[in-house]
Amino acid sequence: MKRLIIVSLALVMFGISGCAYMNVKAPLDEDLNQTTMGTRTGEASAQSVLWLVAWGDASTRAAATNGNISVINHMDVQVQSYVFGLYSKKTVIVYGD
Repeated sequence: MKRLIIVSLALVMFGISGCAYMNVKAPLDEDLNQTTMGTRTGEASAQSVLWLVAWGDASTRAAATNGNISVINHMDVQVQSYVFGLYSKKTVIVYGD
């Protein structure tokens, strides 16, 4: 019985991993065959609290404007989340010239 409880708890913890804190960065491009990063970087973010209030501009245009980029070569997205998403932040990162 004790072993069943331990295995059940381990499965539950595995199933909800990342619920307390998550910080993930991933590419937004699909074709990465000959990607050049460029000399400049720009970022734009949007945030939310309690699933009720959200603010910010995480658009590609805002990120390019913030980095003074006119030609985008590559894009990443970074997502941060705390305690089941009570606070979350999404950042779009663009690279180019």
